[in-house]
Amino acid sequence: MSVSEGKSPSNKRPIDPLLPTRFGSSLTLETDKPDFKELDLGSPVSPLRTRLSAAPATSSSSSSSGSAAAARANTHPLRRSDGGGALRSHSGELSGSSDDSSGSGGRRPGHGRSHSGPLIYSGGGGGGGGSSSTASSPALNVLPAGNICPSGKIGKTGMAIQRSSRSDVLGTGTVNYGHGSIMRGGGSLKMATDAGMANGRGPVRVDPEELRRAGNERYKRGNFAEALRLYDRALEISPGNAACRSNRAAALTGLGRLAEAVGECEEAVRLDPMYLRAYQRLGSLYVRLGDLEKARKHLYFGGQQPDPRELQKLHTAERHLNRCETARKVEDWKSTLRETDAAIEAGADASPLLFACKAEALLRLHQLEEAESALPSPLFSPTSPNKFCGMLCDSYLYFVRAQVEKALGRFESAVTAAEKASQLDTRNIEVTRMLNNVRSVARARSRGNDLFKAGLFEEACDAYGEGLRFDPSNSVLYCNRAACRSKLGQLEHSVDDCNEALRIQPNYTKALLRRAASNTKLERWAESVRDYEALRKVLPSDNEVAEALFHAQIALKKSRGEEVYNMKFGGEVEEISGVEQFHAAIATPGVSVVFFKLEMDQGCRRISPTVDALCVKYPFMNFLKVDIEESPTLAESEKVRFVPTFKIYKNGSRVKEIVNPIEPVLVSTVSHYSH
Repeated sequence: MSVSEGKSPSNKRPIDPLLPTRFGSSLTLETDKPDFKELDLGSPVSPLRTRLSAAPATSSSSSSSGSAAAARANTHPLRRSDGGGALRSHSGELSGSSDDSSGSGGRRPGHGRSHSGPLIYSGGGGGGGGSSSTASSPALNVLPAGNICPSGKIGKTGMAIQRSSRSDVLGTGTVNYGHGSIMRGGGSLKMATDAGMANGRGPVRVDPEELRRAGNERYKRGNFAEALRLYDRALEISPGNAACRSNRAAALTGLGRLAEAVGECEEAVRLDPMYLRAYQRLGSLYVRLGDLEKARKHLYFGGQQPDPRELQKLHTAERHLNRCETARKVEDWKSTLRETDAAIEAGADASPLLFACKAEALLRLHQLEEAESALPSPLFSPTSPNKFCGMLCDSYLYFVRAQVEKALGRFESAVTAAEKASQLDTRNIEVTRMLNNVRSVARARSRGNDLFKAGLFEEACDAYGEGLRFDPSNSVLYCNRAACRSKLGQLEHSVDDCNEALRIQPNYTKALLRRAASNTKLERWAESVRDYEALRKVLPSDNEVAEALFHAQIALKKSRGEEVYNMKFGGEVEEISGVEQFHAAIATPGVSVVFFKLEMDQGCRRISPTVDALCVKYPFMNFLKVDIEESPTLAESEKVRFVPTFKIYKNGSRVKEIVNPIEPVLVSTVSHYSH
């Protein structure tokens, strides 16, 4: 029996609980039955076992030792396949959201060597030719060098100690290597875990199992990036470790890299076709990705019963996906959106198919910005032959993307996506029809743009109209035709086209600008002010929009017969420093808003930007500010005792006073007195 045979994993424990450094070779000891019963065990160093397979055993204790070890191995709770195709469980595999990283309960102190690597002993020649799991045996009747007997006793009659020309000493490294770890030459060994090097003595081999267990510890703490790094190091040493591949998939899942996690699980089951945990993990990933056929296949692999929670997710997602498909076929887009959201909520939260379906429903409901946000990347999903509404799923992703890109006016991108959808599903009629439509609309838009640049506005108007025959819901084409009609003086038609574009895409800034400009030319001042005020919200730093709003507001007031005094664009809050200046300012016709403040007061500093914004928004109102510390007489005459205080005057008479208002109250009050 070789040294590595018959040894139970329960006799091992890692030297460091997270990441010990290992020698390139390992010592394997059996603690429950020493080979030399007569040895004086006063030394802290246990004897090394000789390799019994080199020659017939001379003592019955050897065979009994082997039998006992074999019996212990058979009682180990983790079963291994003997090549007959039995289902396997891997020690140290992550279970669910955590892992069973130990797999080594009941270890004895000082016995943390793995099965891999040759057994190191300090005997003479012949020790360097051992295999990865056993060591060459010294000659019979010779005690292997390195087994120290301080009492000088010999374990078996007739055996002699083979002396070496070099001295035998214990290693003096900083880590407890276990009894029997002996090194030659009296040199000390400094463990170098990360570098993997012993101090001046060549590379130190790191045990991949210890790296994996350390990764499991990081994973349980939620440190997925560090766990992934440790699994990667373990796989560099042992690329065929299926359990490590599966654990790496768990870390990738925690980092949200699901497509990569699928690849790792598939590699794990390729390495070990009967690896149940990897199949379960793969099934759970496919539920999240929305590939429910593959999810069912893997969850039930080998006749195993899936986790009830995963099974519930699968059934619920299937039910809502079927309803979603039915609703889409009859173009019930509200129901399609509702069932899609329900399937995502049920557990298919990373399904490209479901997010594409949601994007299509939002597009048809004229929620273009939301549709763009919902779009998945076509590269996110592993290629799947599954179909949705008669269309290959991967083709459907490009099918929806082409429609959204076209609606946003990105016609070149729309054509590219449509062509990709057609390449993936060449026989689908719906895909072919969509490709022809996208190409026709893109050609019409391109022709219209060329004609517009050439100043041929009527011909450009016709070209955009041709594109609208292919796509009646394209807001970009409506907006472009509105520009042509404005150039042609057809202002009413221009406003109508802008209205249609904004009905399809309510936040379409360019359409709003063109409608405001046309309303200004038509002297529809109320509509013009409303449009420019909406534009100021989305373009607060646009000076041209601010000036257009200013002039529209003045024109609106004049159209209503109101008097307009001292109007100028870009007015600032006027600072008042004296009583006479104050009375002269509030006596001017119109409305004056006075801000009594104190420079160092936090409330005043907080409300000050709002006052500046109101001054720009309402240029026909007179905004003043008074520092009560610099003008105490004025503050006393106006009975100002708290800051910030706002007083509103109309034609010299006070009509409103508010003390320490919140921003919405101030804005609402000023707006009320602006009319």
